[in-house]
Amino acid sequence: MAWRLPWCRTAPCEVIVTLLFFSNIGLPGLIIIGLVVLLLFGSRLPNVMRNLGRGVTNFKQGLKEGADDDEEGDGSGKAKKD
Repeated sequence: MAWRLPWCRTAPCEVIVTLLFFSNIGLPGLIIIGLVVLLLFGSRLPNVMRNLGRGVTNFKQGLKEGADDDEEGDGSGKAKKD
């Protein structure tokens, strides 16, 4: 038996109540949620992905520069060169 809201007497309300409680959400539910998110935020996704890519690139460059600084400052006088 599905949950029912006191003011709801139709079948679509049962679907809404089921989604609200996330009971037994499966692959079809996740696909529906993904589509709704895509419709709501679809115009912003290219900018978000672009900024995410730039962030990952900057992070990798920072790691590389940090490793280069460690090699130069180890005191042995010999730095590895790639």
